[in-house]
Amino acid sequence: MATSASSKLSKTVKELYMALPQGNKVQAMYIWIDGTGEGLRCKTRTLDSEPKTIKDVPEWNFDGSSTYQAEGSNSDMYLIPAAMFRDPFRRDPNKLVLCEVLKYNGKPANTNLRHTCKKIMSMVQDHHPWFGMEQEYTLLGMDGRPFGWPTNGFPGPQGPYYCGVGADKAYGRDIVESHYRACLYAGIQICGTNAEVMPAQWEFQVGNCEGIDMGDHLWVARFILHRVCEDFGLVVSFDPKPISGNWNGAGCHTNFSTKEMREDGGLKVIEESIERLAKRHKYHIRAYDPKGGLDNARRLTGHHETSNIDEFSAGVANRGASIRIPRTVGQEKKGYFEDRRPSANCNPYIVTEALVRTCLLKEEGDEPADYSSKSTA
Repeated sequence: MATSASSKLSKTVKELYMALPQGNKVQAMYIWIDGTGEGLRCKTRTLDSEPKTIKDVPEWNFDGSSTYQAEGSNSDMYLIPAAMFRDPFRRDPNKLVLCEVLKYNGKPANTNLRHTCKKIMSMVQDHHPWFGMEQEYTLLGMDGRPFGWPTNGFPGPQGPYYCGVGADKAYGRDIVESHYRACLYAGIQICGTNAEVMPAQWEFQVGNCEGIDMGDHLWVARFILHRVCEDFGLVVSFDPKPISGNWNGAGCHTNFSTKEMREDGGLKVIEESIERLAKRHKYHIRAYDPKGGLDNARRLTGHHETSNIDEFSAGVANRGASIRIPRTVGQEKKGYFEDRRPSANCNPYIVTEALVRTCLLKEEGDEPADYSSKSTA
């Protein structure tokens, strides 16, 4: 199995240095989404004291020409701190700081989808929209092969791997456990994990998160997973169909509810929302992966526990539908629904925003409405 060269460096020696006192100084690792809309970047600065709130973290900048976000002749981009977490790698009092990116003129960068999502969430805050996202991913070696797979062949067919236990069924649990504990330390709302159907494929769940917190927590959980894999010398892939053929793809099923849905009789509100989603299927497919549906076209085939990308469907306990109503929700007549269409590499800001636009703001048509002239104060 091809692991990275840096993973072979002595972690024991590193710990000698990491155990040194740092005085009153604090290391703040700034994290942002690059120009691909999928990649994460980071860099660190020293603060003179521990920030108590996000407002205590100063704005910063970076060279956007090296992150696919600016031309070299005008490359300064600005990092605006948006959410702060404990740093599980450097530990307290150090911080992870998720940032929005602004251009030189103060306007949001093209891949800064948080900016609009926050505005939309502020318009519906009285509905208390809750989200839970189920992030599937695949562990790869440096050679691009799924971790633990034979170099010149394939493992046995799918069946024994989902929620499996044993060396011949669970590939890479050390990474999963390390990531889980790191997320708990950081303050991520991680609520579970399990091995998935394809060997070397796993899932973690984040939620419940309200409003903009969903995107913040999922992006930082992804960052932490990348860092954990870096330490182990492997690579994490969020590709929605990493291996072609008779293997399951990877999604990011999104659970959604509002205050009205969670109250007695909420099933009626859920059904009304599903009716609106049915009329806006194309808009959601475009929003649910970074390439406007092209990535999901490889995954949403109607096979391997997916719906067909060209057709909208809904059903109780139906994992082959676009929208699944859990059986307990059908019985209790209230709760939430699960949108099974988002891809593993989706942007959680645009996914959650799209659900709010359709279900709460009751938008119609294939394009999102423009609220730029309306105040949300």
